[in-house]
Amino acid sequence: MPTTLIGGRPIDVNDEGFLVAYDQWDEKLGAELGRLIGLELTDRHWAVLRFLRMDYPARGETATLRRASTVGGFPIKELFALFPGKPAKKMAYVAGLPKPKGCV
Repeated sequence: MPTTLIGGRPIDVNDEGFLVAYDQWDEKLGAELGRLIGLELTDRHWAVLRFLRMDYPARGETATLRRASTVGGFPIKELFALFPGKPAKKMAYVAGLPKPKGCV
């Protein structure tokens, strides 16, 4: 398991750069992860990220776009606008969670 410096602190990541230790994440790190992929996080970004962080421990897997939409109440179009390109992958990355199943 590689370790990288993010925001000046060592963080354990997998080969794709996703955090592997749930407890290493905090909102300061989330803001830095967002910055690294070109996102300036708004209150709406944080709402999505907090939903993902809350949902993960109960389920043991990262919420898909469909779950974020149906359970979290975030319209899929909005998720694509907030996290352009590959929203599920970007949401998981910034939230410090594993890549959702089905993401390539």
